[in-house]
Amino acid sequence: MAPARTSTTLITQRNREDLLLSKTLHGSSWNEDRHQDSLIFKLKNKDREYQPAVVDNYLDNWKEEVPENETEESKTSRQNAYKAVANSFYDLATDFYEYAWGSSFHFARFHPREPFQQAIARHEHFLAGNMGIESHWKVLDIGCGVGGPAREIGQFTGAHITGLNNNDYQINRAKRYAVSYGLENKSDFIKGDFMNMPIEDNTFDGCYAIEATVHAPRLEGVYGEAYRVLKPGGVFGCYEWVMTDKYDPTNPEHLRIVRGLEVGNGVAKMPTVKECLDALKSVGFVIEKNMDMGETDDTIKWYYPLEGDIRQANTFWDYMTVLRTTTAGRAATTYMVTALEKIGLVAPGSAKVSTILQTAADSVVEGALLGIFTPMYFFVARKPDNASRY
Repeated sequence: MAPARTSTTLITQRNREDLLLSKTLHGSSWNEDRHQDSLIFKLKNKDREYQPAVVDNYLDNWKEEVPENETEESKTSRQNAYKAVANSFYDLATDFYEYAWGSSFHFARFHPREPFQQAIARHEHFLAGNMGIESHWKVLDIGCGVGGPAREIGQFTGAHITGLNNNDYQINRAKRYAVSYGLENKSDFIKGDFMNMPIEDNTFDGCYAIEATVHAPRLEGVYGEAYRVLKPGGVFGCYEWVMTDKYDPTNPEHLRIVRGLEVGNGVAKMPTVKECLDALKSVGFVIEKNMDMGETDDTIKWYYPLEGDIRQANTFWDYMTVLRTTTAGRAATTYMVTALEKIGLVAPGSAKVSTILQTAADSVVEGALLGIFTPMYFFVARKPDNASRY
């Protein structure tokens, strides 16, 4: 039986409220035309009363400091608030992400002498190629961020890409980028909850998600929606954030790392590999390919920009990226933002956001080194040709 769906009237009302709050938070940066504003300028433009409240409300989702002491009631409450958790996180983090990483908010495998942005694009091409996306397809990007992968996959395949996102600030930026790249006629970006997509059944030939569906409170929910909006025979490709089989939920060190991943990335509950695969099967998908793309013998590890091995950088811009994302670079950003906040040049709460993102990066590296976490559990799954029209 299909899940109960929220009424259109209520969704419209909530969307209007979200849009107003987003415009209030971001100030004049909302209307930035060319995406040229610096990080500091954007932080300066944030609303000085609203941003600290957003930060504090976000952190209130993890009130218990010791993860193993957290009650089931508290965990359930956070999962039920998944939309607010993720939306607040991306309102706070998007400018930092673009400053440090670019417009494709995901990791990638790296080959020797391969520039950073080329590796990011190849990671997207790998997904599109394994899905078999064709130029006449209509494709859905679930959790599209500011549209980096949508633009790259659209250009690579010629397909029309629709980006789905619940964050107004990111949607606004994605639309502006599409215009600047001349892709406004080959893409569109819509607001919506991926647990309750505002899309008709059997609409798309393919859909994909790149490190996005981890924000779902239950993977069955978002995977079920992907299944619903795909045509019979349609394909779903994904890089999923998961805890691997090495993860021990009774190990306090592992729980500490999971807490860092959740707080630092706006995740209500980190899923496991088993939960990922079980969810796909439970909603009707046939899994065609699946593997942990992070568990390889690559000479250059996927997390090297965060770990700080600057020897692996290949171009001037690679050096700049790695310098910003190393432990020292992240600390320098936080110190800079803290100093600017104290003298009133950036909005209050900015330093807390930078600290949250430091926690995220540290937890990613720790989880990777222990082998308990991967941000790129890859799968391709298909809705059967003989599936009902839902």
